[in-house]
Amino acid sequence: MTNSDSFPHADRRTALRATAGLAALSVAGCLGGGANGSDGSDGTADGDASGDGASADDGVDVDYAVERVAEGFENPWGIAFLPDDGRLLVTERPGRLSLVDPADGSTTSVAGAPEVFSRGQGGLLDVTIHPEFPDDSRVYLTYAATDDSGAAATHVGSGRLRLDGSDAPALDGFGSIRVAEPFRDSELHFGSRATFGPDGALFVTVGDRRDTEFGPGHVSQDRSNELGSTLRLTADGDPHPDNPFVDDSGARDTIYSYGHRNPQAMAVRSETGRIWQCEHGERDGDEINVIERGGNYGWPVASEACNYGTDERVAPSHRERGDVVAPVHYWPCGSGGFPPSGAVFYDGDAFPEWRGDLFAGTLAAQYLGRFTVEGAGATDATVVEREPLLADRDWRVRALAVEPTTGHLFVAVDAADAPVVRIVPA
Repeated sequence: MTNSDSFPHADRRTALRATAGLAALSVAGCLGGGANGSDGSDGTADGDASGDGASADDGVDVDYAVERVAEGFENPWGIAFLPDDGRLLVTERPGRLSLVDPADGSTTSVAGAPEVFSRGQGGLLDVTIHPEFPDDSRVYLTYAATDDSGAAATHVGSGRLRLDGSDAPALDGFGSIRVAEPFRDSELHFGSRATFGPDGALFVTVGDRRDTEFGPGHVSQDRSNELGSTLRLTADGDPHPDNPFVDDSGARDTIYSYGHRNPQAMAVRSETGRIWQCEHGERDGDEINVIERGGNYGWPVASEACNYGTDERVAPSHRERGDVVAPVHYWPCGSGGFPPSGAVFYDGDAFPEWRGDLFAGTLAAQYLGRFTVEGAGATDATVVEREPLLADRDWRVRALAVEPTTGHLFVAVDAADAPVVRIVPA
């Protein structure tokens, strides 16, 4: 493990008081149709499962303030709160793991993180906590790492977080528990969001590693490999015994869903216990999906995207095929897209008007999206994008988390010298 003194940004980290960088913003109204997957003509969102997309917002203006918690992070990628502790873990793509105290902004390096392949979109990526923490003190990291040939793959690893004593915090006994194979000579599309479902299973997204051989033989349609899929694992990294393909000799028994391109956002909706994901399209075609056991999400034989640099469709729409699961919301080619990273369903007390809403960050579009949700599953959920947050700050929004006690919404910004901020009532 390389210590923090070796990195140029480590000495620029600044502990900021809760009032530093305070900016109050007032938000109201809905986005225009073209931004949320509609044609903008009659309010009908063609990205909505029901097709009507016309249900009214709650009509409540929500005043919020933005507070900088800590800064100087180099491309932070994942954030996760320690239950009943108040502090949060922050990953940085070059390979650092830190523990941040939001009360005073103090940041402490955590030893024991793995060596990573920090090129392109690779590096140290997501972080999640065992649901029985602190009784089970395991912390899970996803990251890109290489084999002996230099090819890279998405890895999942765990170690026990040691916080006791006078020593600095550390991940003891960290090791890889799952590698999403095969390794590929690519720096792109690692996916890599991780979260525990309500049944204690560990869900991990894996990208297609930018396989451009479109067609039915694409890696995302080939269940004999783990690329372009959602993995469902036990807490030890083994295939979950209730996975859909455990008895299929031609499929990997870790796979829960497949046909994905590059899902970089995943959240559990507490009302239903269902897993939701947001994933990148090609040119536009970004999607919000409700994940079904054994579901094929279409990439690249069904898509709402166009090929890069053209108006030519990658494939027929999901709704033109009966053998794939359609997104509950999408951004069609020509809309400008919503390249996503990080998502959370808001369940806090600080903003009662937002309770039950889905929040998702967007990278190139540089804002925080809010979505109201009606219905439960992939066939009946209606999703409507509401007014954007943080749209005036030119921030690539990378990761989200809700602080359990206060209900404040924490945001990690993706930049070479980036802050972690929180959204609080004005």
